[in-house]
Amino acid sequence: MAKKIQPTKIPMREQPAKERIRNYAEVPYGYSEKEAMQEASRCLQCKRPTCIQGCPVEIDIPGFIDFIAKGDFQAAIDRLKEKNILPAVCGRVCPQEDQCEKVCVLTKKYEPVAIGRLERFAADWERAQGSMSVPKIPSQTGKKVAIIGSGPGGLTVAGDLIKLGHAVTMFEALHEPGGVLVYGIPEFRLPKAIVYREVDYLIECGVKLVLDFVVGKTATIDQLLESYDVVYIGTGAGLPWFMNIPGENLNGVYSANEYLTRANLMKAYLFPEYDTPIVRGKSVAVIGGGNVAMDCARTALRLGAEQVHIVYRRSHKEMPARLEEIHHAEGEGIIFDILTLPIKYIGDKKSWVKEMECIKMELGEPDASGRRRPVPIDGSNFVTPVDTVVCAIGQSPNPLIPQTTPDLKVGKWGNIEADPETGKTSKPRCWAGGDVVRGGATVILAMGDGRVAARSMHEYLMTGKW
Repeated sequence: MAKKIQPTKIPMREQPAKERIRNYAEVPYGYSEKEAMQEASRCLQCKRPTCIQGCPVEIDIPGFIDFIAKGDFQAAIDRLKEKNILPAVCGRVCPQEDQCEKVCVLTKKYEPVAIGRLERFAADWERAQGSMSVPKIPSQTGKKVAIIGSGPGGLTVAGDLIKLGHAVTMFEALHEPGGVLVYGIPEFRLPKAIVYREVDYLIECGVKLVLDFVVGKTATIDQLLESYDVVYIGTGAGLPWFMNIPGENLNGVYSANEYLTRANLMKAYLFPEYDTPIVRGKSVAVIGGGNVAMDCARTALRLGAEQVHIVYRRSHKEMPARLEEIHHAEGEGIIFDILTLPIKYIGDKKSWVKEMECIKMELGEPDASGRRRPVPIDGSNFVTPVDTVVCAIGQSPNPLIPQTTPDLKVGKWGNIEADPETGKTSKPRCWAGGDVVRGGATVILAMGDGRVAARSMHEYLMTGKW
């Protein structure tokens, strides 16, 4: 008899919108054991699972889901951790709808299996037990690895190479580990305690963590290569883009990087316990339509804004943000000004932004990205009052490492050039991946790059062949 499949995902309970906009607690509650087992039972356990092909870090998705369906949650998390050292993180912020879930066989007739929610469940279940299973580390190879940056890519490389017996040291420029996971993603979307727990897991495995170490200043790549056999660069994309329009130097105009770093890493969200300087605007405009823009808008609301606008030059359909993030923002009352482009910020006598001039847009022919190009509508200019603006239109890699490493080849946008098959750069014994190569991308793609690089690094360490 054919298995009867529930056509839709088991819903995930979440904080009501009216309550959550006044706190920083995580919005979705996650699955209960019963809900997780119900959802896991929807998996068809395909003989040729396309979902694995859609996962950048190659998780055995049917395998861990089958364990959840059977109620063996310890086996599920163990299977997950064979390939993914950050399951609690990926279960929350990975765009599964564009990767593993997108190619789930169920999508031919129904909603896909909620792979991300099940991954989160397994990781949260382990955390609730109060202990972590640490893998047995093989005997040491005597090889030393330096990883620059403790974001998702660097953490993945560290996890893969420590398990192969190499000595791994991770260098982080900031005073806390985690990279974009701690400075960029808000507490209500990814609690920091979860990130630190994943980092602690690596430290328990033997990874050494060095904080407040700025490569390019504290030491250069060449100096690190005097002490280490190989180096991985995973420094992300921390150089914000601006639109180069009049008024961007006014007080109250932020880059998304600065705004989120002040709110998250510097803990402005914990006022008055932390009195981090940040403008708590009442009328806030966030420029852009990606996940970072949604994070900024929802943060502004929780910092006390009365009205927050997402200002985006294309339509709803072209927004690059995850549907879940758009859904949460809309539910919280964020106003979407689509087909709208800022062209000027206007300040008061004390140089604080007070107004924003915009122009309406219409969509023309598709551009190189495949999205229809926004075209200004003549005579559609209008002025709207604002007291805070956050520019969230993208970012590039910080130029510090390329500037201090002359034989490291970079592209026209400042990204380090690396072989997508191996992660190798133009500099011998030096690999790179994640946003420093791709520009602003996703956590899981950075992790996938880290996995590819770790394989290549291990091969070099064992054979000496570049």
